[in-house]
Formats: sequence, structure tokens, C-alpha cells
Amino acid sequence: MTRRTANETSPTFVEHLGEFLRRNLSWFVALGLALLLLQDVFGNHGVLAMRRSQQEAREVQRQINQMNEENRQLEEKVKALKTDPQAIERIAREEMGLARPGEYIFKIPPKPGDGSTAAQPTSQPNGQAAQP
Repeated sequence: MTRRTANETSPTFVEHLGEFLRRNLSWFVALGLALLLLQDVFGNHGVLAMRRSQQEAREVQRQINQMNEENRQLEEKVKALKTDPQAIERIAREEMGLARPGEYIFKIPPKPGDGSTAAQPTSQPNGQAAQP
């Protein structure tokens, strides 16, 4: 009677595994590629995340441009207030309600239904409106 070893009679686990992998290799490759494609589209650094980041960057750039324009306008206003006596007088008259000596200020209430609160011109003693 001859004894057979386990290797001679039946395939081993490693042989079964190798055969299984060879038989299904194309499915494993396709599944791996599908997972990589999903990661590239929907992942943290995927196409959709990149587009969202680009949109946020455009919005931030728009806000920066808007603030730069506001800063430029404010700088012009500061410069005018430092150097232009007419600008200073206009603010004194319109915002603070000040008048020169001898001038009278007549405030006329706005008409009902008129939503504007524009400053009314001041009157001078001779009846002419003051020039800002």
C-alpha cells in the first residue's frame, strides 16, 4: 500500500486561491478601476470638490475686489476731507446742520409718503440757497 501525500491527492488552499484569482482577475481589475473612478469624481480631492473650491475662490475674489473698491473710495473721501475745504463745509452743513454766522437754517419736513430723507439746503439772509 502506498501512501499519498496531501499534495498529490487534492489541490491545496494556495492552488485553489491561485486558480480563483486567475479566473476572476478581470473582475477584480474592473472593480478596482471603478473604485478609483468613483474616488476621482466624488472623493475629498475629486472633480466635484475641485469645482466647488474654484467657485468658492471666485466668490472670495469678487468680495476682495469689492472691498478694494470700497477702500479706494474711502481713501478718496479721506483725502478730500484733509485737503478740500468745500468737502469739509458740505459735511458740516449736510450732516451736522451747521451754518455760517448770519445764516438761517430752515428744515422742511418731507412730504407724507416720500421715503427720501435728503438734506434740505440752507437759506442765507438774502434768500439764496447756500453753496456747499
